[in-house]
Amino acid sequence: MAESQRPTVLIVDDEENIRDAIAFTLRREGFDILAAATGHEAIELARLNPDVVVLDIMLPGIDGLEVLRRLRADSNVPVLMLSAKGDEIDRVVGLEIGADDYITKPFAMRELLARIRAIVRRVEMDNSPQTQERPPAREAEQDGSILRVGSLAIDVASRTVTKGVKDIDLNPKEFDLLVYFARHPGVVMSREALLREVWGYEHRVDTRTVDVHMRWLRLKLEEVPAAPKMLITVRGSGYRLVASNGAA
Repeated sequence: MAESQRPTVLIVDDEENIRDAIAFTLRREGFDILAAATGHEAIELARLNPDVVVLDIMLPGIDGLEVLRRLRADSNVPVLMLSAKGDEIDRVVGLEIGADDYITKPFAMRELLARIRAIVRRVEMDNSPQTQERPPAREAEQDGSILRVGSLAIDVASRTVTKGVKDIDLNPKEFDLLVYFARHPGVVMSREALLREVWGYEHRVDTRTVDVHMRWLRLKLEEVPAAPKMLITVRGSGYRLVASNGAA
């Protein structure tokens, strides 16, 4: 997205009043809008390369989860899922497939706007010239572009993670979360602090977003996810990363 361009949001929801309300709010805040009422329309409009997709799970024809699967086959466009309150299984599946975040209906437009702005800021940062330039490996370790946590090597510039010789496939928000922990080893992070620093949210939101991402990180990084040695829960406070030997 060029500096002079307005970011474009693709809104996918079969309820016209919701589409119109989101579109009105976002246009007023400086966004361009694409809108789709079905999964098939969403896939067609996604070819126009929006900057963010707001995607309802419940859609006629193909549902939002299938739309997400098809988008992830050839695109890393950030996706914010809309889900009905209580549909936790669908939200977890969506995050596993590659959604960047979710918000439950009914939601406040202020919260939706904050989340979209946070996603746009993250994408702009990822695409900045400083982020795109990748230094040599030795310099990268010295300047923090490569972070090491035990057997993990986290290449911030290329957004890749290896564990020993094995590549670890993380979705964008899992990667951002791991990098933040790696830069603050041993520090207890509250869910609210993680939402503010990693997601960019400026006011309190549903903290289960953090818990779901931590669950998936453990599944991909821990030897025994049910008994983590690296990403530790601090009861009543949040999480912390143990950087050496897996000792708590």
